[in-house]
Amino acid sequence: MDKLKILVVDDESRMRKLVKDFLVKQSYDVLEAGDGMEALDIFFEQQDISLVILDVMMPKMDGWQTCREIRSYSKVPIIMLTARGDEKDELQGFELGVDEYISKPFSPKILVARVEAILRRTSRIASEDILRVNGIEINKAAHQVSIDGVEIELSYKEFELLTYFAENRGIALSREKILNNVWNYDYFGDARTIDTHVKKLRSKLGEKGNMIKTIWGMGYKLETEG
Repeated sequence: MDKLKILVVDDESRMRKLVKDFLVKQSYDVLEAGDGMEALDIFFEQQDISLVILDVMMPKMDGWQTCREIRSYSKVPIIMLTARGDEKDELQGFELGVDEYISKPFSPKILVARVEAILRRTSRIASEDILRVNGIEINKAAHQVSIDGVEIELSYKEFELLTYFAENRGIALSREKILNNVWNYDYFGDARTIDTHVKKLRSKLGEKGNMIKTIWGMGYKLETEG
């Protein structure tokens, strides 16, 4: 079986080497880039990268712009690294479709654990079948959603949120439970990031968005008929 490729993007060569050494020990194939422009060249040239680890502060093109460029073409999982612990930055990251957000300094072992958790989740998505709920069809392998046969565009996090709702339809889900399962770690920031994603998801689902019910003071539930 081929090794999974991970692209590590950071302008500090020492940081890249540290992350690379830990990932290589876990049998990942690691590619390196020193800035956002180099990262995009490698990303589009390779086309089989499984995950991107992306520093925020970089010359030529920063992490935010690099993330936007990648997200306009791909739903590949992205972990952002930053020296800042600003909650606004973190929320901006999630708005751009970032899967994980880690502040420097960090433990390389923790980073590897997060990488493995995300890749386990994405490979599990790829191995399961199609979910159908009241005219909504979720193809996990192809990462596609259609409503009454018409495909719609969802961000990576919107897709995972809808999938989680569909797999737990009829069950009241607290914001904490949604964060822990969809974001896959204990998130101590502002839970309003869920409300923002739900609002966007409802909008993209059109009339089907009414199936996602708000449970005041708790969270959400996907209600279905029959």
